[in-house]
Formats: sequence, structure tokens, C-alpha cells
Amino acid sequence: MTAPGGTRFQRASLRTRVTLLAALCVAGAVAVVSLSVYMTVRDNMITSFDENLRQRAQAAVNAPRVNDTVSEMPGAFLAAGDIKIGKLDSAGRILYPKFTTAPPTNSDDLAVANGELLEHIWTDKRTEYRVLTVPYGDGEAMVLAQSIKPLNTTLGKLSLVLFVIGGLGVVAAAAAGTAVARTGLRPVQRLTEATERVALTGDLRPIPVSGDDELARLTQRFNAMLGALAESQERQRRLVADAGHELRTPLTSMRTNLELLLASERPGSPTLSDEDKAEINDDVRAQLDELTTLIGDLVELAREDAPQVVHEPVDLVEVVERALDRARRRAPADVAFDVSLEPWSLLGDSNALERAVLNLLDNAVKFSQDTEGGVVRLRLRQVAEGAAVVEVADSGHGVAEADLPHVFERFYRSSEARTLPGSGLGLAIVKQAAERHGGAVYVGSSPEGGALFTLHLPGRPALVPANNGMGYAGV
Repeated sequence: MTAPGGTRFQRASLRTRVTLLAALCVAGAVAVVSLSVYMTVRDNMITSFDENLRQRAQAAVNAPRVNDTVSEMPGAFLAAGDIKIGKLDSAGRILYPKFTTAPPTNSDDLAVANGELLEHIWTDKRTEYRVLTVPYGDGEAMVLAQSIKPLNTTLGKLSLVLFVIGGLGVVAAAAAGTAVARTGLRPVQRLTEATERVALTGDLRPIPVSGDDELARLTQRFNAMLGALAESQERQRRLVADAGHELRTPLTSMRTNLELLLASERPGSPTLSDEDKAEINDDVRAQLDELTTLIGDLVELAREDAPQVVHEPVDLVEVVERALDRARRRAPADVAFDVSLEPWSLLGDSNALERAVLNLLDNAVKFSQDTEGGVVRLRLRQVAEGAAVVEVADSGHGVAEADLPHVFERFYRSSEARTLPGSGLGLAIVKQAAERHGGAVYVGSSPEGGALFTLHLPGRPALVPANNGMGYAGV
């Protein structure tokens, strides 16, 4: 369960969190350093204070005795001006100078007088005196007490200075954290604003990039994503626009023919002859076939545009043979096929590859059927290590130089192809299928003078049955 404080921290903005973290880190570091400095200085001052007190105690012990006509006392009594000094005997009596107060003592000081301890130093917190007791002959001890108020005053000033400096450091760290957060998070803010702009308006303009740090690279990747999204939208827009344009012509023609047929059936309207009706019916069927083909190609393009990852083993020979059977059934009887296939396999989508090969064959048949002795040449062969080609050549007049850069564009049809059936999408489907499988498709001229389409695909030679039928051999 999340603590209320953690919830409030998580709800704060990233800039606020960076500022707070910077201030907290500096505050912690300043606290540790200040405490360390204070403890070190305090220990050094107390050590120096004690050492000075020991030196004075040693001098007091070594000072000659004097007689004040009443009793004999240490001569140090006459020289001790800033400390309290006294002589403690084993009975607990203490002798100290007139007009002064006796230094504080305790049981451990008496133990020094009795010879049980060599030294005793302690602090009387009530009077704020540092007390040192050392032996002073048989059954006696010298007791010295010096005020530590100046020492405490110095340490108090030091703690105040450290606290003020630490506070200023925390404030400076918070200001620096705010500045760093504002500067460092500016690209993130631009990304956030761009994301909100895209969500609200659909505006896919790229974000300005400055620098080469991680945030700049993140912005570049975001711009690349925006570019890909804009390109996808543009492709969809062109597809819809082109499809609408292509659908308009057959739909208009079909509507005209149907209206003509319906008008001829009305009473008092001119009637159509049987030949005219048959011709109109043939036109309607042809237009329906054209619409069916166009819609099927559009569906295929939409499917190809969708991101798909296919890892199905494909025998390319089987794919090509299935496409060849379908093409033969569609082709006129006077079109021949010259076929040579070498075994080849790859990972991919067999349906997409079959559709691509079938489109190439249908295209070749379309341009070969009007020539005498039309032949469609089909080859599947290996051309390099890990690469094979499917070549489809027709017996037509080839592709004009002006049309070569555009033959794989959607809805593009050359001037010669406009009089022939087709939607202008078949070769675009071939290109997308090739690119999906890591290959490419090219167009050129065949040795016979017609068009030569080359589908380049990766893969490896397939295993085929050996001649003895007992195993498989690579071809």
C-alpha cells in the first residue's frame, strides 16, 4: 500500500521531483559533512584543552612548597589565576587558596589521592568546568578545574556557522536543481507538447532537435515515428483517393448501362434490339469483373500494408506451380508457357508469394496474347549464396523507358495497358510481397524483346528426392 507522502511525491511534476531530490541529496551531504566537521573540531579542541590542563597540573605538582605562617601549601596556589586549584587528601579534605572556591571533586578524585588511579579527568556539567586530578605525594592529589564556557561558546558559534552555510547550500542546490530540471527537461516538455498536439490536432510536424545527448536521440526517434506515421497516413490517403478515382469509372459506366436497360423497359420508350441488350449485358458483366478484381486487389493491398511477421517454411517450387496452374486456366489457348524451376525454400507467407507470382504471370499473359506465337517464360533459379530469382518474361513489346520508374506504383497504367483489363494494382502487390520477405522486384527487357520481371528472394536450396528415391539431395 502506497504511503500518503509517496503518493504526493509521485503526483508532483518531474521538475518538482528533480528539485526536491537535488535539495535532499545536498541537505544530506551537508548534514554529514557539517556533523563530521563539528565532531572533529570539538574533539581536537577538547584534546588541546585537556593537554593544556595536564601541563598546568604537572607544573603545579612540580612547583615548590611555600609557608604562609599557618600551614604549608603548594606554590602553584599563588600562580593559578584562571583556574580553580586544590589539594585533596585521602580523607576527602581539600585545601585551596583563600578568596577562591574549591574545585569540584567526586569519588574518583579521592581514588587518585589514595593511589588507586594515576589520573582522573572529567567534566562537571553543573558548573561547566573541566576537572583534572593527578597524584601529589602520599595520600594527596592535586585537583585543577578550568571553565569550559569559552570552549562551548566557540563550538556554539561553529555549529551556527555550519548550520547557516548548510542552509545556504541547500537553497543553492534547490535553485540549481530547478535550473537543471528546467533546462534538461525542456526536450521532454517539447515531446509532451508534441504528443498532446498530435492527439488533439493530428499535426505530425517534427520537433526541432538540438544537441546529441540521450534526449536529443529520443527526440530524433520520436520524429522518425512521426515521419512514419505521416507517411502511413499519406499512403492511406492516396490509396483511398486512387481507389475512389478507379472505382468511379466502372460504376458510372455500369449505372449508365443499367439505366439504359431500365428505360427501355418503360412503356412508350424506344426498345433495344436483342443485340444491343446482349452487348449491354456483356458490358455490365465485364464491369462487374473489373470491380471484383479491383476490390480484391484493394483488400490484398490493405492486408499487405498491415505489419505481419510470418515464419512459415515455404517450398517456392510448389508456390510457383500453384500460381502457374491458375495462370494457365485463365490464359488463352494460344499462349504457351516455357517453365524451368530449381528447388528453393525460404521462410515466409506462401499465399502472398503465390499471389505475387500469379500477378506476374497474368501480366505476362496479358501482353503475350496479342502476339503471334505468344510465349511466357518462367524461371526459378539460384543466382547467389542465399538468393534466388523468379523471372517472368512475356512476348510483348516491352516497357517504355518513361514507364519504368512507375510500373510498381499503385493504379499506374501505361498508355498501352489502359486498353487492357486490369486495376493497376497487381505489380504494386508484387512489390509489397517482395519487400515483406526481404527481397525486391525489378523490371527490364527480355532477350526476346518483351518485358522481364525479376522477383529476388532470399532463402536456400531446398532438399529434393535423390534419383534412387532413398534420400534427399541439395540442388
